[in-house]
Amino acid sequence: MDSHDGVVERLIRAALLPVCALSGSVVAAGFFFPWIVGPVVPGRGWLAVALLFFGSALTYLALLPLDAPGREAADRPTAPYLLRVRHVPVRDWAAGFLDRQAPVTFAAPVVAVSLFFVAWLVAPRATDAAVGIVRDVLFREAGWLFLVTMFLAVGYCLFLLVGPWGSITLGGPDADPDYTYPTYFAMVFTAGIAAGVVFWGPAESLFHYGSPPPAADVAPRSAGAVGVALSYALFHWGISAWSAYLVVGLPIAYFTHRHGAPLRVSTVLAPFLGVDGLDGPWTTLVDVLAVFATIGGVATSVAFVGRQFLAGIDFQWGVAFGGVGSVLFVAGLVVVYSVAAETGVHRGVRRIAGVNLVLFALFALLLVAVGPRGTVVDASRVAVARYVTDFVPMSLPTLDDWVAEWTVWNWSWWFSWAPFAGLFLAALSKGRQVRTVVFTAVVATSAASGLWHLLLGGTTLALQRSGRADVLAAVEAHGGSEAVAGFPVLAALPLGRLLLFLFLALIVVFIVTSADVSTLVVAILTTERGTAPTTGSIVFWGVFQGLVAVAVLLVGGGQSLQTAAVLTGGPFAVLSLVALVGLAATFRRHERGHATVLGWVRRAATDGGDPPDD
Repeated sequence: MDSHDGVVERLIRAALLPVCALSGSVVAAGFFFPWIVGPVVPGRGWLAVALLFFGSALTYLALLPLDAPGREAADRPTAPYLLRVRHVPVRDWAAGFLDRQAPVTFAAPVVAVSLFFVAWLVAPRATDAAVGIVRDVLFREAGWLFLVTMFLAVGYCLFLLVGPWGSITLGGPDADPDYTYPTYFAMVFTAGIAAGVVFWGPAESLFHYGSPPPAADVAPRSAGAVGVALSYALFHWGISAWSAYLVVGLPIAYFTHRHGAPLRVSTVLAPFLGVDGLDGPWTTLVDVLAVFATIGGVATSVAFVGRQFLAGIDFQWGVAFGGVGSVLFVAGLVVVYSVAAETGVHRGVRRIAGVNLVLFALFALLLVAVGPRGTVVDASRVAVARYVTDFVPMSLPTLDDWVAEWTVWNWSWWFSWAPFAGLFLAALSKGRQVRTVVFTAVVATSAASGLWHLLLGGTTLALQRSGRADVLAAVEAHGGSEAVAGFPVLAALPLGRLLLFLFLALIVVFIVTSADVSTLVVAILTTERGTAPTTGSIVFWGVFQGLVAVAVLLVGGGQSLQTAAVLTGGPFAVLSLVALVGLAATFRRHERGHATVLGWVRRAATDGGDPPDD
């Protein structure tokens, strides 16, 4: 970035700081002293004030300089080349923009999304029906594909953890990681899960409690339904789900860092096409599908998160917002995640991911402190035991309507997000051992999301059963929306206002961490190979995702577009199987002589051998 833009950044930071301080003071006073601030700030003003606070704080954080004054130049971290953004002056954003794009990968997703909205405007019922037919066929007739693929992915990850290939270092034995491990984990975890974990933390186990899976053979709303409900929440957000990202991301990481392949989703085909053959129609098709899945999935998530955020405000304070409020919310998100993506991984993306993880941990600790700990621990013990003992039958069940609507839908959703989450994982993993990558991307992440569901879901069920909060009634009163499930739970707990404040903050920060990564990844995929995306590319894709989200909110068709994006999980499930076969064959051919975990343990026991370095 040139000196002029450096001056612009300083001016923006100077303007944001007082806005952040003032709006933060109003928001904090409104939460903790509502009888003072309530008469001054009208209900609709809370949306603007909350957005100003969250948005200005995150944007200011993203724009802070990378280096402290006086830091030696030799010690400054440099962004990994694969994730680098070329910062150009504003006047040059449009100059040569199209010349820098990969024509088909750039144009095809834009045209496809635009045609979808045209079709929905012209014939909404026919469009919804067509998408619904494809969904029913894929989920009910071919649902076994997702079930088997996910089960194999888990088995593959387990083998990598203990087998000889786990000691392979991505980038070669002398490669060093670009990030500390806490930063690495924070970015991997927060980028791939979005705000869905916030809403579904209290909601999913509640839904399973009210309508248990038929195979569980327990009565709805019974004591036996509690363990079943929590175990299925663990299952749908646990090691199976996160394995989908790993089986796409690891092949990209290996061939990118070990064999010089381009950072593209299509690099998973390298074992079959060769690194020099990754420039044909099949690879282009894979990358186009990856961009479409990312745009459709993340943009609809931004739209639905905006709607859910406003639904929560309506539920909590009785203040309804129309289309203008939704557009304002999305516009605020677009500004924040576009700035974070443009400032790069070392600045905006890394910092906001860190804030996200801190808020996540703080909320969990407070919930442990004020929640019904004994009941939650007892229910969690039953749920974890059931998850472990019934993992195989839960993974390979008889395909019925419940399995199709819940498990198959979830697996397709995780596979549809695997392209951008997997590619981001691949780019971050240089210098890490395969075993460390698998542990982080599957074990550690699923442990964090599982703990969240046990704490928040267990608390929800405990309050529901004790009568302290009728969460099911609140959800039913709002049309079955999961968006309101958390609010009656938090209102029934001590420190409820503080928990609610953190809950709303988590919603915003989680969606920003996924959207900034998706913006960066799509810009990389659509830019010509060998060329880093420019500021103009980042802004284009950030705004485009925002426009799609606004169109979903104002025009409609969001559920169908989301379903269409989720349906791309089918091709990527198949592609992941192909990738696993190709990667295993490559490992057998080129990666011999590596130690297994059992072999290291034996050596350590006999001669005090040290474990391999990461």
